[in-house]
Amino acid sequence: MVVKKDGRRQPFDGQKLLRGMIKACEKRPVPVTTLEEIVDKIESMLQEKPEKEMKASEIGKLVMEKLKALDKVAYVRFASVYREFRDVLEFKHELENLLKEK
Repeated sequence: MVVKKDGRRQPFDGQKLLRGMIKACEKRPVPVTTLEEIVDKIESMLQEKPEKEMKASEIGKLVMEKLKALDKVAYVRFASVYREFRDVLEFKHELENLLKEK
């Protein structure tokens, strides 16, 4: 089960997660099979957890870590939706953090 920001619980939907990742990777050199592997790993983690629930924010962080290592542009796209950037300054701040890491 996934615990949403508002406290609602819903079953993990790997296809929904995959669609979001595909959208973030649109026109990027990232194979869909790689994204499917990431979804499979996250789903396995959920199944292995004894409490059987995971916060949506934790799943989002896992996805961002994977995308950051895979493709920086896809990472920023996903992060902008996941973190709900309100303006260009937040977007710029995230880009600056990425550049500092190099």
